[in-house]
Amino acid sequence: MSDILHPHITLPEGSIEKQTSTLNLGPTHPATHGVFQNILELDGERIVSAEQTVGYIHRAFEKLAERRPLYQITTLTDRLNYCSSPINNMGWHMTCEKLLKVQTPKRVDYLRVIIMELARISDHLICNSIVGVDTGALSVFLYVMQYRELIYEIYEEICGSRLTTNIGRIGGFERNFNNTAFTKLEKFMAEYPKVLKEFETLLTRNRIFMERTIGAGPIAAERALNYGFTGPNLRAAGVDYDVRVHSPYSSYEDFNFEIPVGKTGDCYDRFLVRNLEMWESLKIIDQAYKKVQEFKGAEAEVYHADIPEYYLPKKEDVYTKMEALIYHFKIVMGETEIPAGEVYHSVEGGNGELGFYLISDGGRTPYRLHFRRPCFIYYQAYSEISQGAMLSDAIITLSSLNVIAGEMDA
Repeated sequence: MSDILHPHITLPEGSIEKQTSTLNLGPTHPATHGVFQNILELDGERIVSAEQTVGYIHRAFEKLAERRPLYQITTLTDRLNYCSSPINNMGWHMTCEKLLKVQTPKRVDYLRVIIMELARISDHLICNSIVGVDTGALSVFLYVMQYRELIYEIYEEICGSRLTTNIGRIGGFERNFNNTAFTKLEKFMAEYPKVLKEFETLLTRNRIFMERTIGAGPIAAERALNYGFTGPNLRAAGVDYDVRVHSPYSSYEDFNFEIPVGKTGDCYDRFLVRNLEMWESLKIIDQAYKKVQEFKGAEAEVYHADIPEYYLPKKEDVYTKMEALIYHFKIVMGETEIPAGEVYHSVEGGNGELGFYLISDGGRTPYRLHFRRPCFIYYQAYSEISQGAMLSDAIITLSSLNVIAGEMDA
């Protein structure tokens, strides 16, 4: 037999040659959902080892930020986790506000909470429906995508954009929410709970889905903590860490909600945790919307803090008032100096703790800016959690980690 396998090699009698094969998995978007490369060593269909490659995008966010005024960096944050970009935007604005010692009005906080929780639902909706696609259930993806579009329409009413939103400003929002935005929010809140329930009915107890996801890509709580996991991936492993609770921001302490926690840290638990978090986000949005409705008169028109040095004045004021013209010129031309200091601020992003470490030397741009990207951390663990798994589990594991390509290299 040895002569048949290798005509030029003679093996000792009774020995068996161990052969493995190498598979280049990605970068192909329909499979890896982004420009990721994984070099898998396979023993048959079982993964012996995996080596992931990071850095196909080369966007250089952090270096670009060193040459831009604070407000222009907002558009860079959009391109991190583009499935929930409003959270990125507002996390950055809150970091700037921390450095500038700006106190935002309560109404601004509540409006931000509404947008951030909509973004969280959008992020989880995409992640979980794609996990369904990777197990062969395409119909659920097509069904819930209609409601991601409805969320995007709400964004569009507020800022004019949908995917990379550039939503909000340092101190609040560019403009007040109009009635159409609130009407579309009410429509979403009325319709989505029924859709989410049907989504869960289609997959949660589906025998095929359960067999494909239970036990796939597990990680223990200790290992997850050692890697630096946060967000749904850490909570699925049994650790109830949530930035909104442990380090509240944007008045999250005013809301009542639960933190869903799993046990095994596998694909199925990650799926369940994200589904439960969507229900909690709906509860938070409902509470925030009711709080917003309580503001009357002049208070109902407040949508940003009083910081003229960093907030563009109204266009009609620019044309008629010298002071407004000066502020407009200084902000647009990047001639507003920022105070020296060193701050770190984090928010609970759609896929984990998104942090901004900002150092200012008192100039007009950051001296140094570092983004703490949760996906960059998850992807480093991919080799470990996929080792010993079947090839068919490789894509599902990557999907359930919700690794977004835009966070890979900053």
